[in-house]
Parts: sequence; C-alpha cells; structure tokens
Amino acid sequence: MALRGGELLDISAAFPTLSELCAEEDPAVALRGATGPSLGQVGAILANTPPEARDSTQPWMLAPADLQALKAAGVTFVASMLERVIEERAKGAPEAAEAIRAQVTNAIGGNLRALRPGSPEAAEVKALLLEQGMWSQYLEVGIGPDAEIFTKAQPMAAVGTGADVGIRPDSAWNNPEPEVVLACSPSGRVVGATLGNDVNLRDFEGRSALLLSKAKDNNASCALGPFLRLFDAGFSLDDVRRAELSLSVQGPDGFVLEGSSRMSEISRDPAELVAQAMNEHHQYPDGAMLFLGTMFAPTKDRLGPGQGFTHLVGDIVSIASPRLGRLTNRVRHTHDCPPWVHGMGWLMRHLSERGLLGRAAAGVRGAGR
Repeated sequence: MALRGGELLDISAAFPTLSELCAEEDPAVALRGATGPSLGQVGAILANTPPEARDSTQPWMLAPADLQALKAAGVTFVASMLERVIEERAKGAPEAAEAIRAQVTNAIGGNLRALRPGSPEAAEVKALLLEQGMWSQYLEVGIGPDAEIFTKAQPMAAVGTGADVGIRPDSAWNNPEPEVVLACSPSGRVVGATLGNDVNLRDFEGRSALLLSKAKDNNASCALGPFLRLFDAGFSLDDVRRAELSLSVQGPDGFVLEGSSRMSEISRDPAELVAQAMNEHHQYPDGAMLFLGTMFAPTKDRLGPGQGFTHLVGDIVSIASPRLGRLTNRVRHTHDCPPWVHGMGWLMRHLSERGLLGRAAAGVRGAGR
C-alpha cells in the first residue's frame, strides 16, 4: 500500500509484494507512479489495528515487509556491547548485573568507545583483555573484524505498529530494543528505512549465546513500522546515519522509562553492516530487512533495587524518530499474542485468488534489476 495525503491506497496490482517494489531500480519513483483503490484513511486503519479493537472485515496495519529475510546486526554500539558482556557474566541473573556492570565498566569501558572494529588498535585491546581474563564473545563481534548478523525472525513473521509484541512467560529479564531497520534489494542495495523493535530476552541470551533463537525469535517478538520510507532526493542513508531515536515505555503499574539513541554513535557504518549481511556468501533473492542494532540497554530498576528493567504485561512501547514516524506496541506474553498464521503459502494463495500471482512471479524473475 502507499500513503498519500492521509489516505492508504492498494497498489498491489502494480506491485503484489513489497519485496518486488524494493527490487525496482528506483523504488520511490516506481511507488509514485503506482495507483490503486483507496483502503481508507490512515487514522481509521490504525484505530482498527489493536487486536482487542479489530474488525476483521476492515483493513488493519501490517509490518512493512513481506518476503524479505528478517536479519539483525547485534552489538553495534558500545553501550549495548557492554550490556551483552554483563548478561554473559551474570548468567542471566538480573540481580547480579549491577556489581558486574561496575566491574566491567571500570575495566574496559573507557578503552572501547573510540575504537574502530577490526582495526589494529582494536586488536591490541583484544590482546590486553585476554591477558586480564576479560575477553567475551560479545567483545569479539563488537570490536573484531566480523559483525554479528543473525536471523531475527522468519519472513512475514513481523508485526506492525498497533499490534501486540510478545515476551515469553518464562523470561524474568527482558527489554525492548529500538532500532533503525534498512530495506535492502536482492542485490544488497539499501532502498529505504523503517523503525523496529528487536524484542530481547536478556536472561535467555545471558545463560548461553546458543539460546539466541529463544531470546530473539518468538511469536510477535519482531515489530516493524509504522511505514517504510523509501530513499529519494529528500531522504537517504546519510539521514539514517544522523537519525535520533526515542524510546518510551509506559507501564500498567505507573512505571515510566524513557531513553534515546543516536545513530552517529554506531561502531560500524550501516553500509558495512549491509555488506556483511548480503554478499557472495549470503544471497537473499527477495531482499532483506536489516536491524542495525541499538545503543539502548535499560538499567532503571523496576521491581526492586538492583533488579534493573524488565517488561510487564501491558507495557506500551513507543519508538519514534522525526523522519520515520512512531512505532507503538503493547507487550503481552507470546502465547497470548495473535498466533502467526499468514506465511508465504497463504500469501501465494491470496495473490492467486486475486489474479496477481503471475505478476508477482514475474517480479521475482526480474529481482535485482
């Protein structure tokens, strides 16, 4: 769909999938040339999106992604890198984090902020930390030559603004991760950006990095939106590099958490992260959505001194940036969020019923143009 003057238009006759639009030579120009019937005013569609208020006979908001791989870069900011080290040393126990945070910050915090990952200076710091017994797998991907790139969720599993996001009921230490997400064509060209919430279970990942799939990829744990903004003369990757994000968590218990992130503090340039995610070793014929990582790791105590932050069911999470809009979601347990039932098979059947499947297949054959 396309947003024009507060109205949403169905442009699926021209572009049955968003991944096909992103494969165009100039997606913004292609979008401006596409037209279609009105789906309604954006305000009414947003109001119809929350599951408890939804009229299923009327349109509601989805994530601005469909066939693309949902990938994420981790440990791309010094602040979040240190928190990953703390999680690892705390073994998933939030009550142990405060003392470890002070220890780790005193030992290494001042040495890392200006380091360029993969540089000779970073290699010297690595050698020093190994001597001190302070090395960590998170420091390896934070200042080493290879970025952490992982699969956040399966294609079509993301939820949009206004939807519920999920945390597992057996997690006692978790948080939102406000991020900029890049839309990449099949050839690896960055064509646009949106906002994302890379919901994370800190206790699971802290117990073992091999539990990353349980910490990251759960029902409704990936949120994107509100819209994908395509690059044009007025918005480019340089605007992403300068972007500032704000985060607000409003709890049902009256708890309020606020924070901000500046993309200018990222350790690896977004173009470098895309190059490490999509290359001759990793092809994504339907393109990819790449989370760029977060510098925001909340430590404000919520349930008691030294307990740090964790979500409660009912939290309202808002992630905003002036040029990308506002992504808002409510936190629920994963099994209470609407189940993921609309996958690729459903999409193919849906397009076939509307007589659009041949158009989508032609777009796939031409991907990367």
